[in-house]
Amino acid sequence: MSVLSGMENSAGVVLRRAVELDNNGRFQESLVCYQEGIDLLLQVLKGTKDDAKKTHYRQKLRSYMDRAEQIKHHVVKEKEEGKYHKQIKIVENATGYSYENLFKPYVDETLTEVWVEDPYIRHTHQLYNFLRFCEMLIKGPSRIKKINLLTSRDEQENGKDQQMCILQEIKISLLDYGVILEFSFSQSIHDREIRFNNGWLIKIGRGLDYFKKPQSRFSIGSCDYDLRPCYETSVDIFHNNHTRKT
Repeated sequence: MSVLSGMENSAGVVLRRAVELDNNGRFQESLVCYQEGIDLLLQVLKGTKDDAKKTHYRQKLRSYMDRAEQIKHHVVKEKEEGKYHKQIKIVENATGYSYENLFKPYVDETLTEVWVEDPYIRHTHQLYNFLRFCEMLIKGPSRIKKINLLTSRDEQENGKDQQMCILQEIKISLLDYGVILEFSFSQSIHDREIRFNNGWLIKIGRGLDYFKKPQSRFSIGSCDYDLRPCYETSVDIFHNNHTRKT
């Protein structure tokens, strides 16, 4: 019974978040939460013996499923018409914006290739950010096969060697997961964008480097990026049916 109660509480939390995102016009993100919450509530329904509660859960499920279907049609229509654009404002010192949370709504089973254009994947913490981004991609549900990185070279002698060494280490490590990393350099690159071959384009004002440095190696937020304060920046999300091909 405690397990069922815990599952019901989890469903409530996720579905309240779905409604909040829905009310704020963040439809793609709300759809993910609706789907997760509905799955949890379905499990609660299956484990419930009380007929009155079953009737209550069915009514709730019908309402959430109807709304999720409406959002799905809305998002699909916007994508087909090339009108999809969502902007997320990350305020100074905000938390909860790990790569998993920010990119999760756009990483699905159709994603197999990613292009990252970011001039600041040079210093150690920036390279570590890129590694965390790669980890997010291979955790699924995507079937990522190739990651392309375009960045600028570190012009300092020691920094240049370190940058190449770390990128090579990431490349070798990704091969263990069947993922190819191709990286190249441009000293004239200024734009920061991440392009998925399932049609999503994400532009972040600060690129992947929007997290503040933790107070120490052993302070909260050092390991969990959801708990790490962010710099103020904006995230613009578009959908384009005609992305680059390999």
